[in-house]
Amino acid sequence: QVQLVESGGGLVQAGGSLRLSCAASGRTFSSYAMGWFRQAPGKQREFVAVFTSGGKIDYADSVKGRFTISRDNARRITYLQLNSLKPEDTATYYCNVGGAWGQGIQVTVTS
Repeated sequence: QVQLVESGGGLVQAGGSLRLSCAASGRTFSSYAMGWFRQAPGKQREFVAVFTSGGKIDYADSVKGRFTISRDNARRITYLQLNSLKPEDTATYYCNVGGAWGQGIQVTVTS
């Protein structure tokens, strides 16, 4: 069973940047899509970005041009680079690999 460990969150001012990492273990990593989702207080979890096993990348409209997803299959890590952060990006961010969820990591953006 895949296990995921996220890191890299924190507190940042609007306009700043963060890089989230999600390290996976337990399964063949390269055959799975890797996605990032987020959940703000009082809201439902929403899609942020995905990097499929075939190399297709997609983003939510709200983050296009600001966030970048990447993956390192050899190291079994997926990254989410967050640039030009806005207060509305404040949320707990989760990675998903093969249906398994990470524990979530907090990103807080102050104005």
